[in-house]
Parts: sequence; structure tokens; C-alpha cells
Amino acid sequence: MRKAKVLLAVMLSAGTVLSACSDSGERTPPQTAPSGEVKAPASGDGGSAAGGAKPNAGGGTVAPPAKAEEKPAEEPKKEPDPKPVPKDEPKPEPKTETPAPEKQPEKPAVKPTTAETKAVSWYYMKKKKGEVPGFPAEVKQLKPEQKAVWVGTGKKVYLTIDVGGELLDYKTLLASLKNNDVKATFFVTGYNLKNNPDYIKLLLEEGHTVGNHSITHKDFTTLTDDQVKKEVAEYEKLYKDITGKEPTKYFRFPYGKYSLHLLSLMSDLGYTSYFWSTAMKDWEPRKNGADDPFNDVTGNLHDGNIILMHQASKENIEAMDRILKEIKKEGYEFGTLDELQK
Repeated sequence: MRKAKVLLAVMLSAGTVLSACSDSGERTPPQTAPSGEVKAPASGDGGSAAGGAKPNAGGGTVAPPAKAEEKPAEEPKKEPDPKPVPKDEPKPEPKTETPAPEKQPEKPAVKPTTAETKAVSWYYMKKKKGEVPGFPAEVKQLKPEQKAVWVGTGKKVYLTIDVGGELLDYKTLLASLKNNDVKATFFVTGYNLKNNPDYIKLLLEEGHTVGNHSITHKDFTTLTDDQVKKEVAEYEKLYKDITGKEPTKYFRFPYGKYSLHLLSLMSDLGYTSYFWSTAMKDWEPRKNGADDPFNDVTGNLHDGNIILMHQASKENIEAMDRILKEIKKEGYEFGTLDELQK
């Protein structure tokens, strides 16, 4: 019995030592009771060793293991926003002001030569029927910019009528043209523009063309350049006032008197000057009445024939219907001056 007590004391002492070693965090092995039963270790709240101090078999307490200190989670480092890379913007090119062109001094007007101002009367040299007549030597001196026409080409005839005097029986004249389906060009002077505006309108209504025959019907070779320009300007204004239209740029020199310089001047004003390849002395009474103009025209038929007749001749008006029919009978067609305009 005594040996048993001694043994128990030894065992209790060993438990104390073991209790002291519990600081290492290891759990104490289960104790053997004197009866030989194994005792479960004392439990705290909930039976968990981590819940508090544990009593050991000798009445001491085992300190719970120290919790490792929790470090707060480090926030991820925020990368700085990348700095925008400056773009190389194209630099505007410096504006270079274009210097204003220097105003060229106007060239002084070149005075026309004596040969250029020489007065010339238009004429033609009749040949056999069907042959184109001869024309003044001056036509060979004309430059391309001097716009002048005196004959056409092909099996065509162009009828032109100068209106510088009385109108006479214009209804019969226009009826002959209409009945034969012929369109003519009427070169009208300022006198008839002013005094017969309704007649001018009638000509246009019936499909004919009105050309410029000057305001005063003066010989242009006796006028200065300024006087010529005034004639043209007054005619254009009067024509526009009457018709409400721009004038057609056809011109016929009064009396057929012109010069190389005047041709250049009229061309500069935008006009084509029209001469002729058939004409007659129809400003005088005709001895044989209407037969004279009929024979004059039909006896000189040729390709591109530009015919000049005057409205102030009663014989011309009487013969017009016969003339037009005979021209067509001989195989010619009637054209209009716009086909020849330069």
C-alpha cells in the first residue's frame, strides 16, 4: 500500500514537469488514473483546446498557444497613369502672300498704216453662169482675225436684202419668201429701226434675221474710229429697245465702202462683215421692169452665191417669187448666213 502511494507521488511530479513543458504548444497526453482508466483531458467551453487555459491533471493550467500576428493584406500598388506622349502636330506652313501682279501699262494704240486705211469699194467680176466671180485683190491681204465673208461653198444660195430706204409693198415681199420657204437676212439702217419697229418685229416673227447696216448709212471710210463705235453702239441699243433681244453680229458696210482697218475694227467689236457675189443697180428704176432683176440673179448663179437686193426697188419685189422658184429649179438650196459666220 505504501509502495502504491510512492508511485502515485512520482507520477504526480512527472505530470507537473509535463505541464511546464506545455508552453511549446504541444498537447498533453492523456493521464492514467489510479484505477487504470485513461482520463480525457479537461475541456474548456465547447471542448476546444483553443478556447482557453487547460487544467492539467495536477490542477495547473496550460497556456493556449500564441496566435500568429496577422499582417494586414497589402493593397496592390497603383501604377501611375501613363503620361500621354505628345504628338508632333504638323506646324502650319507660313502663309506666303502672292504679290499682286504688276499692272501692265496699256499699250498705246497702234496707228493704222496708210495702206490699212485706204478706202476700198467692194465689187466682183462676173464670169460665166455657174462660175464663182472674181473679187478685189484686197481679199488676199485679209488676216484670219479680220472676219469677212463674200461667198460660200456648195450648191447653196444666201439671200440678203438691204433695207435703207422705203419699205414699199413689204407684204408681197414677205409672202413670196414664206410661200417658197426661204429665210433671208435683212440689213436694216437706223432710219427704219426708228420709224418701222413693228416691221422689225414682224421680220423676226417670220424667222428672218436682222443685221446691222449702221444708224446713219454714212460712208464709214469718212468716219473716225470713235464715230464708227458710236454708230454701232447706238444701233445695238435701239435694236434691243425694240426687240428686247441682243442684236445679231452681222454687219454690212453702207455703199460697200470699207478699209482693212475698218474690217479689223468691226471684228474687234464682235461683228462679221458680209459682202456679196451677186448684185445689181436696183436703187434705180429698171428699164425692163421685173425681168431685169430676174435675169441679173439667175444669170449669175454659182456655188455659195450671196445675193444682195434692195427692198426699195418695186421691180425686186415683183420679181421675187419668180426668182426664188427658178433658183430651186436649177438645183440650189437656200442657206442662212449663220452657216458662214466667222
